[in-house]
Amino acid sequence: MNWLTSVVRPKIRSLLKREVPENMWIKCPETGQLVFYKDVEANQFVIPSSNYHMRMSATARLKSMFDGEKWLDIGVPEVPVDPLKFRDERRYSDRLKDARTKTGLNDAIKLGFGKLEGVAVVIGVQDFDFMGGSLGMAAGEAVIRGLQTAAEKGTPFIMFAASGGARMQEGILALMQLPRTTVAVEMLRETKKPYIVVLTNPTTGGVTASYAMLGDVHLAEPGALIGFAGPRVIEQTIREKLPEGFQRGEYLKEHGMVDLVVHRHELRPTLARLCRVLCKTPAAAALPAVATQAEVLPPTAAAAE
Repeated sequence: MNWLTSVVRPKIRSLLKREVPENMWIKCPETGQLVFYKDVEANQFVIPSSNYHMRMSATARLKSMFDGEKWLDIGVPEVPVDPLKFRDERRYSDRLKDARTKTGLNDAIKLGFGKLEGVAVVIGVQDFDFMGGSLGMAAGEAVIRGLQTAAEKGTPFIMFAASGGARMQEGILALMQLPRTTVAVEMLRETKKPYIVVLTNPTTGGVTASYAMLGDVHLAEPGALIGFAGPRVIEQTIREKLPEGFQRGEYLKEHGMVDLVVHRHELRPTLARLCRVLCKTPAAAALPAVATQAEVLPPTAAAAE
């Protein structure tokens, strides 16, 4: 026992401890290497040494896509909270409160309207940190509103999918979002505007069984897990060892389910080029200004603003 521990009182000793933020260092899931958080954030959440693509929050994703990191939020219709009064270990309403506090989002999908290299687009981002990006009534309404807004404004709709599937706490009401979002995709298709899906890690379950696999073009981030059931469930069902890299973006590209596997640093120019080609928009053309907040948001949300 030295003089510091024997003389300094416990309360004073606690003040001498230097608090280190928990998220200062990130451990790479592939190599186990510790990487400084700020370096990963500056690199669009890609581990510099291994090129492993970490998950991005919805807000960070929108910032990385829109010109000048500026966009207009698109309001989503309100839905009943906890319609089934569901409870397992905890109340569903309590889980929702925790997820909203953690992410700052109202639900799993955030919508934005702005310009991508000068091309007006609507972008939807599914945030896996919000209850595993699960598809419930609110998320379903968000997808539908994004597709409707793109159809009304005559712009492409880009969807960044990341989900574990339908939200079990909403039961059949969550499963109903599969056909509803499918109908909304067809509405945009009738306007002859492109629907582009970016499959991120992971995209599984009911999302893969609906709007995530209905795009005109499907892109995937490197190493993204994409499928309906997880590989462990499949192995237990068929009682066989799956091929190396099964259900990853590269495997799906080789088997014709994904058009391109694109590194995150190349996503922005790739999406902009696709939008220009599919909308027949010259790169140097003068494009109309982005709409005002009141024009984009529904009447109730615009009034709230």
